[in-house]
Amino acid sequence: MTNLFVSRSLDEIRFWSRIMKEHALFLSLGFDHDDDRMLVEEAKQFIALFERIEQQLSGFSADSDPDQIRQFNNRVYQAVVAIWAYKRKVLGLILRCEIRSNNFALLVDHVSREAAYFANRLKELNEGKLKPLPEAIIKENVFFLKIMADHAKFIGHLLDPSERKLVEQAREFSHDFDQLLYQAIDLDSMRPQSETAPLLDQFLDQNRVSVVSLRDFKKTARDLIEACRIKSNIHPLLADHTFREASRFLEIIDMFEAHLTQQQGQ
Repeated sequence: MTNLFVSRSLDEIRFWSRIMKEHALFLSLGFDHDDDRMLVEEAKQFIALFERIEQQLSGFSADSDPDQIRQFNNRVYQAVVAIWAYKRKVLGLILRCEIRSNNFALLVDHVSREAAYFANRLKELNEGKLKPLPEAIIKENVFFLKIMADHAKFIGHLLDPSERKLVEQAREFSHDFDQLLYQAIDLDSMRPQSETAPLLDQFLDQNRVSVVSLRDFKKTARDLIEACRIKSNIHPLLADHTFREASRFLEIIDMFEAHLTQQQGQ
């Protein structure tokens, strides 16, 4: 269990610290650099902060002392809470029309939800919560299904309108994941009756099929953007960013399915 705590902590920090760093970059690119210089500077400070965390991460391994990992988790947690507060501040400024930004309000809300998720994961790890409960499986899927639905909407809006086929595909993915999200919320409200392995297996299988399709769509879009073969306002790093998050969701589904299989075998 100790080794699992260490490896899970390092894995979460490795994945999400890069995501937080990229969020700061994307937000900075969306600001008016004349009117919002302070916000840009704050974003740059967060980029530097999470780069330092990535550097510190390289000093740990699966054999590291759990107490040191617990302290590291706490330090990273403080950084994540800080960037969450920054994102919520930016969202408030946008909603009150106090700044003009090329960042969608939903995008800023989206990245703040991911920061809250990361902070909560670190907190749970330090509390020793390593094995997923049925309730946690459903809630985790609710979180990621919403993330995937948002991605599809952002892609659809950032593609050039002349890319009609890709825009339509993004719209279809948005609808598909909205429906999966509502279905997951319904399942969540049916607990504890929904906490049976067959129901959860079916739920995860259905989500997997849609996530694989969306991940493949994102990969194709990323490759085309990098090759300058489609017209869009999507930064190549943003295209790769959304692809990595879809891949992460699939890894989590794999973990949940393995856990359910193990439970059924007991």
